[in-house]
Amino acid sequence: MADEGRQTLRLVVTGHVDHGKSTVIGRLLHDTGSLPEGAVERIRRVSAETGQPFELAFLLDAFEEERRQGITIDTTQLQFRTARRDYVIIDAPGHKQFLKNMISGASGAEAAFLVVDARRGVEEQSRRHAHMLALLGIGQVGLLVNKMDLVGYDRAAFEAISREMGLFLGSLGLRAGASVPLSALEGENVLRPSPRMPWHKGPSLVAALDGLEKDREEEGLRLPIQDVYKFDDRRILAGRVEAGRVKAGDRVLISPGGKETRVASLAAWLPGDQRDRAGTGESVGLMVEDEFFNRRGEVVSGPDDPPAVADRLKASIFWMGRRPLETGRRYRLRLATSEAEATVEEIGGLMDSSSLAPIPARGRVGPDEVAEVEIALDRKIALDPFSRHKATGRFVLVDGFDVAGGGIVTAALGEAAEGRGFAHGRLRARCEVFEEYYYSLGDLSVRKAGDGRRPFTVGDPVPLRGQSYGFPESFDIAVFRDLVAVLIRGGQVAALVPLADYVYGGLPVVNGRGFGLLVNSPEEWARARADLSAMTPENEARLARRWLDFNAFRHIPIGLADFDI
Repeated sequence: MADEGRQTLRLVVTGHVDHGKSTVIGRLLHDTGSLPEGAVERIRRVSAETGQPFELAFLLDAFEEERRQGITIDTTQLQFRTARRDYVIIDAPGHKQFLKNMISGASGAEAAFLVVDARRGVEEQSRRHAHMLALLGIGQVGLLVNKMDLVGYDRAAFEAISREMGLFLGSLGLRAGASVPLSALEGENVLRPSPRMPWHKGPSLVAALDGLEKDREEEGLRLPIQDVYKFDDRRILAGRVEAGRVKAGDRVLISPGGKETRVASLAAWLPGDQRDRAGTGESVGLMVEDEFFNRRGEVVSGPDDPPAVADRLKASIFWMGRRPLETGRRYRLRLATSEAEATVEEIGGLMDSSSLAPIPARGRVGPDEVAEVEIALDRKIALDPFSRHKATGRFVLVDGFDVAGGGIVTAALGEAAEGRGFAHGRLRARCEVFEEYYYSLGDLSVRKAGDGRRPFTVGDPVPLRGQSYGFPESFDIAVFRDLVAVLIRGGQVAALVPLADYVYGGLPVVNGRGFGLLVNSPEEWARARADLSAMTPENEARLARRWLDFNAFRHIPIGLADFDI
Protein backbone atom coordinates (compact mmCIF):
# COMPACT_ATOMS: atom_id res chain seq x y z
CA MET A 1 0.00 0.00 0.00
CA ALA A 2 1.44 3.37 -1.02
CA ASP A 3 2.07 5.89 1.76
CA GLU A 4 -0.10 8.97 1.61
CA GLY A 5 1.78 11.75 -0.15
CA ARG A 6 4.26 9.46 -1.92
CA GLN A 7 4.41 9.78 -5.67
CA THR A 8 3.23 6.80 -7.76
CA LEU A 9 4.29 6.09 -11.34
CA ARG A 10 2.57 3.53 -13.59
CA LEU A 11 5.03 1.65 -15.78
CA VAL A 12 4.48 -0.94 -18.50
CA VAL A 13 7.13 -3.54 -19.33
CA THR A 14 6.80 -5.14 -22.75
CA GLY A 15 8.77 -6.72 -25.58
CA HIS A 16 9.03 -9.74 -27.84
CA VAL A 17 8.01 -13.12 -26.47
CA ASP A 18 10.85 -14.93 -24.64
CA HIS A 19 13.01 -11.82 -24.34
CA GLY A 20 12.65 -12.03 -20.56
CA LYS A 21 10.11 -9.44 -19.40
CA SER A 22 8.66 -11.53 -16.60
CA THR A 23 12.10 -12.61 -15.43
CA VAL A 24 13.22 -8.97 -15.28
CA ILE A 25 10.28 -8.02 -13.07
CA GLY A 26 10.51 -11.21 -11.01
CA ARG A 27 14.18 -10.52 -10.29
CA LEU A 28 13.46 -6.91 -9.40
CA LEU A 29 10.71 -7.86 -6.95
CA HIS A 30 12.68 -10.77 -5.50
CA ASP A 31 15.90 -8.88 -4.92
CA THR A 32 14.18 -5.89 -3.30
CA GLY A 33 12.05 -7.96 -0.93
CA SER A 34 8.79 -6.81 -2.51
CA LEU A 35 7.19 -10.24 -2.83
CA PRO A 36 4.47 -11.54 -0.50
CA GLU A 37 5.72 -13.88 2.18
CA GLY A 38 5.97 -17.45 0.96
CA ALA A 39 5.61 -16.60 -2.75
CA VAL A 40 9.02 -17.95 -3.75
CA GLU A 41 8.51 -21.14 -1.76
CA ARG A 42 5.15 -21.76 -3.46
CA ILE A 43 6.69 -21.35 -6.91
CA ARG A 44 9.55 -23.68 -6.01
CA ARG A 45 7.00 -26.28 -4.89
CA VAL A 46 4.90 -25.95 -8.06
CA SER A 47 8.04 -26.16 -10.23
CA ALA A 48 9.13 -29.33 -8.44
CA GLU A 49 5.68 -30.88 -8.76
CA THR A 50 5.52 -30.16 -12.50
CA GLY A 51 9.13 -31.16 -13.16
CA GLN A 52 10.14 -27.70 -14.36
CA PRO A 53 13.18 -25.70 -13.25
CA PHE A 54 12.48 -22.80 -10.90
CA GLU A 55 12.08 -19.53 -12.81
CA LEU A 56 11.45 -16.05 -11.46
CA ALA A 57 9.07 -15.44 -14.36
CA PHE A 58 6.59 -17.84 -12.72
CA LEU A 59 6.09 -15.27 -9.97
CA LEU A 60 4.09 -13.18 -12.43
CA ASP A 61 2.34 -15.85 -14.46
CA ALA A 62 -0.89 -16.03 -12.50
CA PHE A 63 -2.52 -18.65 -14.68
CA GLU A 64 -1.69 -22.36 -14.61
CA GLU A 65 -2.16 -22.32 -18.39
CA GLU A 66 0.65 -19.83 -18.70
CA ARG A 67 3.04 -22.07 -16.77
CA ARG A 68 2.13 -24.97 -19.03
CA GLN A 69 2.62 -23.00 -22.26
CA GLY A 70 5.56 -20.93 -21.06
CA ILE A 71 4.15 -17.59 -22.22
CA THR A 72 2.50 -14.68 -20.46
CA ILE A 73 -1.17 -14.39 -21.48
CA ASP A 74 -2.73 -11.68 -19.31
CA THR A 75 -1.40 -8.39 -18.01
CA THR A 76 -0.13 -8.57 -14.44
CA GLN A 77 0.00 -5.48 -12.23
CA LEU A 78 2.25 -5.33 -9.17
CA GLN A 79 3.11 -2.71 -6.62
CA PHE A 80 6.76 -1.95 -6.09
CA ARG A 81 8.67 0.78 -4.34
CA THR A 82 12.07 2.40 -4.25
CA ALA A 83 13.41 4.98 -1.87
CA ARG A 84 12.16 7.68 -4.22
CA ARG A 85 8.56 6.63 -4.95
CA ASP A 86 5.96 3.89 -5.49
CA TYR A 87 5.39 2.07 -8.76
CA VAL A 88 2.63 0.10 -10.37
CA ILE A 89 4.45 -2.22 -12.77
CA ILE A 90 2.49 -3.77 -15.63
CA ASP A 91 3.88 -6.94 -17.21
CA ALA A 92 2.30 -6.88 -20.69
CA PRO A 93 2.07 -9.91 -23.00
CA GLY A 94 4.62 -10.16 -25.78
CA HIS A 95 3.28 -12.99 -27.92
CA LYS A 96 1.64 -11.71 -31.09
CA GLN A 97 -1.78 -13.23 -30.40
CA PHE A 98 -1.94 -11.47 -27.04
CA LEU A 99 -1.34 -7.95 -28.34
CA LYS A 100 -4.96 -7.08 -27.53
CA ASN A 101 -4.27 -7.61 -23.81
CA MET A 102 -1.37 -5.21 -24.07
CA ILE A 103 -3.72 -2.39 -25.09
CA SER A 104 -5.73 -2.65 -21.89
CA GLY A 105 -2.62 -3.24 -19.80
CA ALA A 106 -0.59 -0.34 -21.17
CA SER A 107 -3.36 2.20 -21.59
CA GLY A 108 -2.88 3.78 -18.17
CA ALA A 109 0.90 3.77 -18.10
CA GLU A 110 3.02 6.91 -17.90
CA ALA A 111 6.26 5.33 -19.08
CA ALA A 112 7.48 2.05 -20.55
CA PHE A 113 10.49 -0.21 -20.79
CA LEU A 114 11.03 -2.38 -23.85
CA VAL A 115 12.92 -5.60 -23.14
CA VAL A 116 15.19 -6.87 -25.95
CA ASP A 117 17.20 -10.11 -25.90
CA ALA A 118 20.91 -9.27 -26.30
CA ARG A 119 21.52 -12.39 -28.40
CA ARG A 120 18.45 -12.16 -30.68
CA GLY A 121 18.43 -8.39 -31.04
CA VAL A 122 15.58 -6.13 -32.15
CA GLU A 123 12.78 -8.19 -33.75
CA GLU A 124 9.56 -7.26 -35.52
CA GLN A 125 7.47 -7.61 -32.38
CA SER A 126 9.77 -5.19 -30.57
CA ARG A 127 9.04 -2.56 -33.21
CA ARG A 128 5.29 -3.30 -33.16
CA HIS A 129 5.16 -2.83 -29.42
CA ALA A 130 7.04 0.45 -29.75
CA HIS A 131 4.48 1.61 -32.30
CA MET A 132 1.60 0.68 -30.02
CA LEU A 133 3.21 2.55 -27.15
CA ALA A 134 3.35 5.61 -29.41
CA LEU A 135 -0.33 5.24 -30.33
CA LEU A 136 -1.23 4.87 -26.66
CA GLY A 137 0.57 8.11 -25.94
CA ILE A 138 3.29 6.67 -23.74
CA GLY A 139 5.99 9.05 -24.87
CA GLN A 140 8.74 8.06 -22.40
CA VAL A 141 10.29 4.69 -23.30
CA GLY A 142 13.44 3.12 -21.91
CA LEU A 143 15.33 0.09 -23.24
CA LEU A 144 16.39 -2.99 -21.26
CA VAL A 145 18.90 -5.15 -23.13
CA ASN A 146 18.45 -8.42 -21.23
CA LYS A 147 20.35 -11.73 -21.24
CA MET A 148 23.73 -10.04 -21.48
CA ASP A 149 25.21 -13.21 -19.94
CA LEU A 150 24.43 -15.03 -23.21
CA VAL A 151 26.71 -12.69 -25.19
CA GLY A 152 29.51 -12.63 -22.60
CA TYR A 153 28.51 -9.13 -21.40
CA ASP A 154 29.74 -7.76 -24.73
CA ARG A 155 29.66 -3.98 -24.95
CA ALA A 156 29.40 -3.92 -28.77
CA ALA A 157 26.27 -6.10 -28.72
CA PHE A 158 24.59 -3.76 -26.24
CA GLU A 159 25.54 -0.60 -28.11
CA ALA A 160 24.35 -1.94 -31.48
CA ILE A 161 20.90 -2.76 -30.06
CA SER A 162 20.72 0.50 -28.15
CA ARG A 163 21.57 2.51 -31.26
CA GLU A 164 19.09 0.64 -33.51
CA MET A 165 16.17 0.88 -31.06
CA GLY A 166 16.95 4.48 -30.19
CA LEU A 167 16.67 5.52 -33.84
CA PHE A 168 13.40 3.62 -34.24
CA LEU A 169 11.87 5.16 -31.11
CA GLY A 170 12.89 8.61 -32.32
CA SER A 171 11.22 8.01 -35.69
CA LEU A 172 7.95 7.37 -33.81
CA GLY A 173 8.25 10.59 -31.85
CA LEU A 174 8.97 8.74 -28.60
CA ARG A 175 11.34 10.18 -26.05
CA ALA A 176 14.05 7.55 -25.60
CA GLY A 177 14.92 7.05 -21.95
CA ALA A 178 17.86 5.21 -20.44
CA SER A 179 19.33 2.11 -22.11
CA VAL A 180 20.27 -0.49 -19.51
CA PRO A 181 22.28 -3.70 -20.12
CA LEU A 182 21.44 -6.44 -17.63
CA SER A 183 21.08 -10.13 -16.93
CA ALA A 184 17.85 -10.68 -15.01
CA LEU A 185 18.68 -14.37 -14.60
CA GLU A 186 21.97 -13.59 -12.87
CA GLY A 187 20.79 -10.38 -11.19
CA GLU A 188 23.43 -8.24 -12.92
CA ASN A 189 22.82 -4.46 -13.09
CA VAL A 190 19.36 -4.71 -11.53
CA LEU A 191 19.85 -3.09 -8.12
CA ARG A 192 23.35 -1.73 -8.50
CA PRO A 193 26.09 -1.43 -11.17
CA SER A 194 27.48 -4.78 -12.31
CA PRO A 195 31.21 -5.54 -12.02
CA ARG A 196 30.81 -7.74 -15.10
CA MET A 197 30.00 -4.64 -17.19
CA PRO A 198 32.46 -1.99 -15.98
CA TRP A 199 32.23 -0.31 -19.38
CA HIS A 200 28.60 0.71 -18.70
CA LYS A 201 28.58 4.19 -17.20
CA GLY A 202 24.80 4.55 -17.21
CA PRO A 203 22.26 3.65 -14.52
CA SER A 204 21.22 0.27 -13.14
CA LEU A 205 17.60 -0.76 -13.62
CA VAL A 206 16.46 0.73 -10.30
CA ALA A 207 18.33 3.97 -10.98
CA ALA A 208 16.77 4.14 -14.46
CA LEU A 209 13.32 3.69 -12.91
CA ASP A 210 13.90 6.52 -10.49
CA GLY A 211 15.12 8.69 -13.36
CA LEU A 212 11.77 8.51 -15.16
CA GLU A 213 9.65 11.65 -15.11
CA LYS A 214 6.06 11.78 -13.93
CA ASP A 215 3.44 12.90 -16.45
CA ARG A 216 2.12 16.36 -15.80
CA GLU A 217 -1.40 15.94 -14.49
CA GLU A 218 -3.92 16.97 -17.12
CA GLU A 219 -5.98 19.94 -16.05
CA GLY A 220 -9.69 19.81 -16.97
CA LEU A 221 -11.93 17.31 -15.19
CA ARG A 222 -12.72 14.06 -17.02
CA LEU A 223 -14.71 11.46 -15.09
CA PRO A 224 -16.30 8.78 -17.32
CA ILE A 225 -19.35 7.30 -15.57
CA GLN A 226 -18.87 3.59 -15.01
CA ASP A 227 -22.21 2.90 -13.34
CA VAL A 228 -25.12 4.54 -11.52
CA TYR A 229 -26.04 3.13 -8.11
CA LYS A 230 -29.24 3.74 -6.19
CA PHE A 231 -29.23 3.49 -2.39
CA ASP A 232 -32.29 4.64 -0.46
CA ASP A 233 -33.01 8.04 -2.00
CA ARG A 234 -29.42 8.53 -3.20
CA ARG A 235 -28.26 8.25 -6.81
CA ILE A 236 -24.48 7.82 -7.04
CA LEU A 237 -22.52 8.37 -10.24
CA ALA A 238 -19.54 6.05 -9.91
CA GLY A 239 -16.35 6.31 -11.92
CA ARG A 240 -12.63 7.00 -11.95
CA VAL A 241 -11.23 10.52 -12.20
CA GLU A 242 -9.10 10.24 -15.33
CA ALA A 243 -7.97 13.87 -15.30
CA GLY A 244 -8.30 16.91 -13.10
CA ARG A 245 -10.08 16.98 -9.76
CA VAL A 246 -13.60 17.31 -8.39
CA LYS A 247 -15.01 18.43 -5.05
CA ALA A 248 -18.33 19.02 -3.38
CA GLY A 249 -19.90 22.27 -4.57
CA ASP A 250 -18.34 22.20 -8.05
CA ARG A 251 -20.50 22.99 -11.06
CA VAL A 252 -20.17 20.12 -13.55
CA LEU A 253 -21.40 19.24 -17.02
CA ILE A 254 -22.49 15.71 -17.98
CA SER A 255 -21.94 14.92 -21.67
CA PRO A 256 -23.13 14.07 -24.29
CA GLY A 257 -26.51 15.23 -22.92
CA GLY A 258 -25.21 18.67 -21.93
CA LYS A 259 -26.79 18.50 -18.46
CA GLU A 260 -25.31 20.99 -16.00
CA THR A 261 -25.60 20.52 -12.27
CA ARG A 262 -23.68 20.85 -9.00
CA VAL A 263 -21.86 18.17 -6.98
CA ALA A 264 -23.75 17.84 -3.71
CA SER A 265 -21.29 15.44 -2.07
CA LEU A 266 -18.90 12.56 -2.60
CA ALA A 267 -20.13 9.13 -1.53
CA ALA A 268 -18.37 7.17 1.19
CA TRP A 269 -18.44 3.40 0.88
CA LEU A 270 -17.17 2.67 4.40
CA PRO A 271 -17.38 4.55 7.69
CA GLY A 272 -14.43 6.86 8.03
CA ASP A 273 -13.91 7.18 4.27
CA GLN A 274 -15.91 10.38 3.91
CA ARG A 275 -14.14 13.05 1.85
CA ASP A 276 -15.14 16.13 -0.09
CA ARG A 277 -12.73 15.96 -3.06
CA ALA A 278 -10.99 13.50 -5.40
CA GLY A 279 -8.13 13.80 -7.88
CA THR A 280 -6.69 12.03 -10.90
CA GLY A 281 -6.55 8.27 -10.55
CA GLU A 282 -9.07 8.05 -7.70
CA SER A 283 -12.32 6.12 -7.95
CA VAL A 284 -15.23 8.10 -6.59
CA GLY A 285 -19.00 8.29 -6.31
CA LEU A 286 -20.67 11.63 -6.97
CA MET A 287 -24.10 12.72 -5.78
CA VAL A 288 -25.42 15.69 -7.76
CA GLU A 289 -28.16 18.18 -6.91
CA ASP A 290 -30.38 17.66 -9.96
CA GLU A 291 -32.21 14.45 -10.83
CA PHE A 292 -31.11 13.48 -14.34
CA PHE A 293 -31.23 10.18 -16.15
CA ASN A 294 -27.58 9.18 -16.19
CA ARG A 295 -25.94 6.14 -17.69
CA ARG A 296 -22.63 4.39 -18.18
CA GLY A 297 -20.51 6.07 -20.86
CA GLU A 298 -21.36 9.68 -20.05
CA VAL A 299 -18.49 11.96 -19.02
CA VAL A 300 -18.46 14.44 -16.15
CA SER A 301 -16.40 17.57 -16.84
CA GLY A 302 -16.19 21.20 -15.87
CA PRO A 303 -18.85 23.34 -17.60
CA ASP A 304 -16.20 25.62 -19.11
CA ASP A 305 -13.98 22.81 -20.41
CA PRO A 306 -16.29 20.14 -21.88
CA PRO A 307 -15.27 17.22 -24.07
CA ALA A 308 -16.28 17.17 -27.71
CA VAL A 309 -19.61 15.51 -28.50
CA ALA A 310 -19.52 13.83 -31.90
CA ASP A 311 -20.64 10.86 -33.93
CA ARG A 312 -17.73 11.04 -36.38
CA LEU A 313 -14.02 11.14 -35.68
CA LYS A 314 -10.59 10.98 -37.25
CA ALA A 315 -8.13 8.57 -35.71
CA SER A 316 -4.79 6.81 -35.98
CA ILE A 317 -5.28 3.10 -35.54
CA PHE A 318 -3.11 0.00 -35.10
CA TRP A 319 -4.85 -3.09 -36.51
CA MET A 320 -4.28 -6.63 -35.25
CA GLY A 321 -7.50 -8.42 -36.16
CA ARG A 322 -7.76 -11.89 -37.66
CA ARG A 323 -9.43 -10.34 -40.72
CA PRO A 324 -8.61 -6.96 -42.29
CA LEU A 325 -10.22 -3.72 -41.18
CA GLU A 326 -12.48 -2.73 -44.08
CA THR A 327 -14.55 0.29 -45.02
CA GLY A 328 -18.27 -0.30 -44.65
CA ARG A 329 -17.95 -3.08 -42.06
CA ARG A 330 -19.47 -2.73 -38.60
CA TYR A 331 -17.36 -2.74 -35.44
CA ARG A 332 -17.87 -1.82 -31.80
CA LEU A 333 -15.90 1.17 -30.57
CA ARG A 334 -15.08 1.31 -26.86
CA LEU A 335 -13.78 4.61 -25.53
CA ALA A 336 -13.41 5.06 -21.76
CA THR A 337 -16.71 3.62 -20.48
CA SER A 338 -18.76 4.34 -23.60
CA GLU A 339 -19.53 1.96 -26.44
CA ALA A 340 -21.00 2.60 -29.89
CA GLU A 341 -21.40 0.87 -33.23
CA ALA A 342 -18.73 2.10 -35.62
CA THR A 343 -18.29 2.06 -39.39
CA VAL A 344 -14.93 2.92 -40.97
CA GLU A 345 -15.61 5.29 -43.87
CA GLU A 346 -12.17 6.26 -45.12
CA ILE A 347 -8.72 4.72 -44.83
CA GLY A 348 -5.53 6.60 -45.60
CA GLY A 349 -1.93 7.00 -44.51
CA LEU A 350 -1.25 3.25 -44.41
CA MET A 351 2.05 2.15 -42.89
CA ASP A 352 3.79 -1.08 -41.91
CA SER A 353 4.26 -0.98 -38.12
CA SER A 354 7.63 -2.74 -38.16
CA SER A 355 9.45 -1.03 -41.02
CA LEU A 356 7.44 2.24 -41.05
CA ALA A 357 7.30 1.80 -44.83
CA PRO A 358 4.24 3.42 -46.47
CA ILE A 359 1.67 1.09 -48.07
CA PRO A 360 -0.33 2.05 -51.19
CA ALA A 361 -3.84 3.25 -50.37
CA ARG A 362 -6.58 0.62 -50.38
CA GLY A 363 -9.93 0.03 -48.70
CA ARG A 364 -8.60 -2.21 -45.92
CA VAL A 365 -5.98 -2.40 -43.19
CA GLY A 366 -4.12 -5.66 -42.65
CA PRO A 367 -2.68 -7.11 -39.43
CA ASP A 368 0.15 -5.09 -37.86
CA GLU A 369 -0.55 -2.10 -40.09
CA VAL A 370 -1.17 1.47 -38.97
CA ALA A 371 -3.62 3.78 -40.73
CA GLU A 372 -5.31 7.14 -40.54
CA VAL A 373 -9.07 6.55 -40.64
CA GLU A 374 -12.42 8.32 -40.43
CA ILE A 375 -15.04 6.54 -38.34
CA ALA A 376 -18.80 7.11 -38.17
CA LEU A 377 -20.70 6.12 -35.00
CA ASP A 378 -24.35 5.23 -34.59
CA ARG A 379 -24.74 7.76 -31.79
CA LYS A 380 -22.97 10.74 -30.29
CA ILE A 381 -20.45 10.14 -27.53
CA ALA A 382 -18.22 12.35 -25.42
CA LEU A 383 -14.56 12.26 -26.51
CA ASP A 384 -11.43 14.36 -26.83
CA PRO A 385 -8.55 14.55 -29.28
CA PHE A 386 -5.81 12.50 -27.68
CA SER A 387 -3.47 15.49 -27.62
CA ARG A 388 -5.91 17.13 -25.21
CA HIS A 389 -6.97 14.25 -22.92
CA LYS A 390 -5.55 10.76 -23.04
CA ALA A 391 -8.26 8.73 -21.30
CA THR A 392 -11.08 10.13 -23.44
CA GLY A 393 -8.94 10.20 -26.58
CA ARG A 394 -8.01 6.53 -27.02
CA PHE A 395 -10.20 3.61 -27.94
CA VAL A 396 -10.31 0.02 -29.10
CA LEU A 397 -12.32 -1.52 -31.94
CA VAL A 398 -14.02 -4.87 -31.40
CA ASP A 399 -14.62 -7.18 -34.36
CA GLY A 400 -17.17 -9.81 -33.35
CA PHE A 401 -15.98 -10.77 -29.88
CA ASP A 402 -12.31 -9.88 -30.33
CA VAL A 403 -10.46 -6.65 -29.55
CA ALA A 404 -8.95 -6.19 -33.00
CA GLY A 405 -7.47 -2.70 -33.01
CA GLY A 406 -6.46 0.21 -30.85
CA GLY A 407 -6.22 3.87 -31.71
CA ILE A 408 -6.23 7.50 -30.68
CA VAL A 409 -8.64 10.26 -31.66
CA THR A 410 -6.92 12.93 -33.73
CA ALA A 411 -10.03 15.05 -34.34
CA ALA A 412 -13.74 15.04 -33.50
CA LEU A 413 -15.93 15.63 -36.53
CA GLY A 414 -19.54 16.71 -36.90
CA GLU A 415 -22.62 14.73 -37.68
CA ALA A 416 -22.47 11.06 -38.62
CA ALA A 417 -21.84 10.29 -42.27
CA GLU A 418 -24.76 9.68 -44.57
CA GLY A 419 -23.71 6.14 -45.44
CA ARG A 420 -27.07 4.70 -44.40
CA GLY A 421 -30.56 5.99 -44.98
CA PHE A 422 -31.96 8.34 -47.62
CA ALA A 423 -30.92 11.52 -49.41
CA HIS A 424 -32.61 13.77 -51.94
CA GLY A 425 -31.73 17.39 -52.62
CA ARG A 426 -31.05 19.07 -49.29
CA LEU A 427 -32.95 16.49 -47.26
CA ARG A 428 -31.10 13.72 -45.42
CA ALA A 429 -32.60 10.94 -43.34
CA ARG A 430 -30.14 8.75 -41.43
CA CYS A 431 -31.86 5.51 -40.51
CA GLU A 432 -31.53 1.75 -40.33
CA VAL A 433 -34.84 0.50 -41.69
CA PHE A 434 -33.27 -2.08 -43.99
CA GLU A 435 -30.52 -3.21 -41.61
CA GLU A 436 -30.51 -6.80 -40.36
CA TYR A 437 -30.81 -7.54 -36.64
CA TYR A 438 -29.91 -10.77 -34.88
CA TYR A 439 -29.74 -12.10 -31.33
CA SER A 440 -26.25 -12.88 -30.07
CA LEU A 441 -26.13 -15.85 -27.71
CA GLY A 442 -22.58 -14.91 -26.76
CA ASP A 443 -23.44 -11.71 -24.91
CA LEU A 444 -27.26 -11.95 -24.87
CA SER A 445 -27.75 -8.78 -26.90
CA VAL A 446 -29.47 -7.68 -30.09
CA ARG A 447 -26.94 -6.70 -32.76
CA LYS A 448 -26.94 -5.53 -36.33
CA ALA A 449 -25.33 -7.41 -39.20
CA GLY A 450 -24.33 -6.63 -42.77
CA ASP A 451 -22.49 -3.90 -44.63
CA GLY A 452 -23.58 -0.27 -44.76
CA ARG A 453 -25.28 0.87 -47.99
CA ARG A 454 -25.04 4.12 -49.86
CA PRO A 455 -28.05 6.40 -49.24
CA PHE A 456 -31.19 5.57 -51.19
CA THR A 457 -32.65 8.42 -53.21
CA VAL A 458 -35.90 9.10 -55.02
CA GLY A 459 -36.57 6.41 -57.63
CA ASP A 460 -34.35 3.77 -56.01
CA PRO A 461 -35.88 0.35 -55.30
CA VAL A 462 -35.63 -0.72 -51.67
CA PRO A 463 -35.18 -4.23 -50.23
CA LEU A 464 -38.60 -4.93 -48.73
CA ARG A 465 -37.66 -8.42 -47.53
CA GLY A 466 -34.67 -9.41 -45.41
CA GLN A 467 -33.77 -12.20 -43.06
CA SER A 468 -34.95 -10.20 -40.05
CA TYR A 469 -37.60 -7.92 -41.56
CA GLY A 470 -40.45 -7.70 -44.06
CA PHE A 471 -42.21 -4.48 -45.10
CA PRO A 472 -45.26 -3.86 -47.32
CA GLU A 473 -44.77 -2.40 -50.81
CA SER A 474 -46.07 0.99 -49.65
CA PHE A 475 -45.42 2.54 -46.25
CA ASP A 476 -43.95 5.66 -44.64
CA ILE A 477 -40.79 6.17 -42.58
CA ALA A 478 -40.67 8.90 -39.92
CA VAL A 479 -37.05 9.79 -39.08
CA PHE A 480 -37.45 11.88 -35.95
CA ARG A 481 -33.79 12.74 -35.37
CA ASP A 482 -33.54 14.39 -38.81
CA LEU A 483 -37.19 15.57 -38.97
CA VAL A 484 -37.72 13.95 -42.37
CA ALA A 485 -40.40 11.57 -43.67
CA VAL A 486 -39.63 9.06 -46.46
CA LEU A 487 -42.48 7.80 -48.63
CA ILE A 488 -42.11 4.27 -50.03
CA ARG A 489 -44.54 3.46 -52.84
CA GLY A 490 -44.54 0.25 -54.86
CA GLY A 491 -41.19 -0.82 -53.42
CA GLN A 492 -39.43 2.41 -54.43
CA VAL A 493 -38.51 5.70 -52.79
CA ALA A 494 -41.24 8.08 -53.90
CA ALA A 495 -40.33 11.23 -51.96
CA LEU A 496 -38.56 12.80 -49.00
CA VAL A 497 -40.49 15.56 -47.21
CA PRO A 498 -39.89 17.59 -44.06
CA LEU A 499 -41.62 15.87 -41.16
CA ALA A 500 -43.60 19.05 -40.48
CA ASP A 501 -45.17 18.73 -43.97
CA TYR A 502 -45.94 15.01 -43.74
CA VAL A 503 -49.64 14.10 -43.76
CA TYR A 504 -50.70 10.73 -42.38
CA GLY A 505 -52.67 8.92 -45.08
CA GLY A 506 -53.52 5.59 -43.50
CA LEU A 507 -50.46 3.60 -44.65
CA PRO A 508 -48.24 1.83 -42.11
CA VAL A 509 -45.63 4.09 -40.52
CA VAL A 510 -42.26 2.99 -39.08
CA ASN A 511 -39.52 4.88 -37.30
CA GLY A 512 -35.90 5.12 -38.43
CA ARG A 513 -35.09 1.63 -37.18
CA GLY A 514 -38.04 -0.06 -38.80
CA PHE A 515 -40.14 -0.33 -35.64
CA GLY A 516 -43.85 -0.01 -36.33
CA LEU A 517 -45.67 3.06 -35.00
CA LEU A 518 -48.96 2.40 -33.21
CA VAL A 519 -50.95 5.04 -35.09
CA ASN A 520 -54.24 4.59 -36.95
CA SER A 521 -55.50 8.13 -37.44
CA PRO A 522 -54.22 11.67 -38.09
CA GLU A 523 -54.93 12.49 -34.44
CA GLU A 524 -52.83 9.59 -33.16
CA TRP A 525 -50.06 10.53 -35.59
CA ALA A 526 -50.02 14.10 -34.25
CA ARG A 527 -49.68 12.86 -30.67
CA ALA A 528 -47.02 10.29 -31.61
CA ARG A 529 -45.02 12.87 -33.54
CA ALA A 530 -45.07 15.31 -30.62
CA ASP A 531 -44.03 12.63 -28.13
CA LEU A 532 -41.34 10.91 -30.20
CA SER A 533 -39.81 14.18 -31.39
CA ALA A 534 -39.31 15.08 -27.72
CA MET A 535 -37.88 11.70 -26.67
CA THR A 536 -35.06 11.91 -24.13
CA PRO A 537 -33.13 9.26 -22.17
CA GLU A 538 -35.41 10.00 -19.23
CA ASN A 539 -38.66 9.24 -21.07
CA GLU A 540 -37.62 6.94 -23.91
CA ALA A 541 -38.70 3.68 -22.25
CA ARG A 542 -42.18 5.00 -21.48
CA LEU A 543 -42.70 6.53 -24.94
CA ALA A 544 -41.33 3.45 -26.71
CA ARG A 545 -43.86 1.25 -24.90
CA ARG A 546 -46.63 3.69 -25.81
CA TRP A 547 -45.91 4.17 -29.51
CA LEU A 548 -43.54 1.51 -30.90
CA ASP A 549 -44.14 -2.09 -31.94
CA PHE A 550 -40.86 -3.85 -32.70
CA ASN A 551 -42.57 -7.02 -33.94
CA ALA A 552 -44.79 -5.32 -36.49
CA PHE A 553 -42.31 -5.80 -39.34
CA ARG A 554 -39.28 -7.35 -37.65
CA HIS A 555 -38.21 -10.58 -36.00
CA ILE A 556 -34.93 -11.56 -34.38
CA PRO A 557 -33.07 -14.63 -35.70
CA ILE A 558 -30.62 -16.23 -33.29
CA GLY A 559 -26.98 -15.85 -34.32
CA LEU A 560 -25.33 -14.99 -37.62
CA ALA A 561 -25.35 -18.44 -39.20
CA ASP A 562 -28.44 -17.79 -41.33
CA PHE A 563 -27.25 -14.43 -42.68
CA ASP A 564 -25.97 -14.18 -46.20
CA ILE A 565 -23.55 -11.33 -45.62
